[in-house]
Amino acid sequence: MASDRKLEHIKLALDSQTKLTEQDQRFNYEPMLAAHPENSDLSISFLGKTMRNPIWVSSMTGGTGVAQTINRNIARACREFGMGMGLGSCRKLLFDKTHWDDFNFRDEIGNELPFWANLGIAQVEELLASKNIQAVVDLVGDLRADGLIVHVNPLQEWFQPEGNRLKQSPLQTIQQLLAQVDLKIIVKEVGQGFGPESLRQLLALPIEAIEFGAYGGTNFAKLEMLRDDPQKLEASLPFAFVGQSASQMVNSVNQILKENPNPACRQLIISGGIQNALDGYYLTSKSQLPAIFGMASAVLKHASVSYESLAAFLENQIQALQLANSFLKINPDYHG
Repeated sequence: MASDRKLEHIKLALDSQTKLTEQDQRFNYEPMLAAHPENSDLSISFLGKTMRNPIWVSSMTGGTGVAQTINRNIARACREFGMGMGLGSCRKLLFDKTHWDDFNFRDEIGNELPFWANLGIAQVEELLASKNIQAVVDLVGDLRADGLIVHVNPLQEWFQPEGNRLKQSPLQTIQQLLAQVDLKIIVKEVGQGFGPESLRQLLALPIEAIEFGAYGGTNFAKLEMLRDDPQKLEASLPFAFVGQSASQMVNSVNQILKENPNPACRQLIISGGIQNALDGYYLTSKSQLPAIFGMASAVLKHASVSYESLAAFLENQIQALQLANSFLKINPDYHG
């Protein structure tokens, strides 16, 4: 009843006060220009396939007891909502198929959506050095993946107690990989992002996309520090606060495009510190290259609970994205 609604409004009025310090200045709110969205089209052509929503489920987990359930929930959700999926590190599968079922989800996600394998830069460097790069080709083929994500993580490897030592720059390794295999490649970081010069070099390579893995989300270098000898933590910890945010990286890429408007790589996956649909909407709208966004930790949290929890979370985020697309425009005077 209207009277009940009015009484509820009175009770909640004080709790609904906003402050100017809380204002989201990234957007201009334009209430006059659209109707309420009803299943509005958010589809995007990305990585050679059509995604119904511009959301990427960033690389997750594998090779542990709960990984199969988590990854199956994610693959199922990607199919339901038309999103792309990148697997967690497939290192365990290179020469041993014990954990195969933790990663083998092409049938769940379907052939129409992006589904990508994943290896670390250290493993790729080792396989190149041992002249066994065919193992990578076989891995991608056996998983029926669209290509390979190479995660670049020199700080994580350095601070990981069991970590590898890189013998050459990741740039050299990626260049050698591209020269030796006929695979589609995405390059991503793991929580600290890429500085401007790294982005400039990556954009010049014939790779499919750069995934940011920016500062502000899960930081795997810090994770490894916390696993190591506590006496080392004092010297190591400052490195956990080094990196580039997703917003900084979008700005860097846009600046590089002014110098070179036709880079070899022309797609971005904006991940790292993306907390909600408005963050993703702002950064993908701001990007001058076609871009989608990833939310790893939030998706992992809900996928670990149940499929129903994950589906409800994603449905709410997609509705928020549709609402933003209808009523919010980027504020050109905001430079955060």
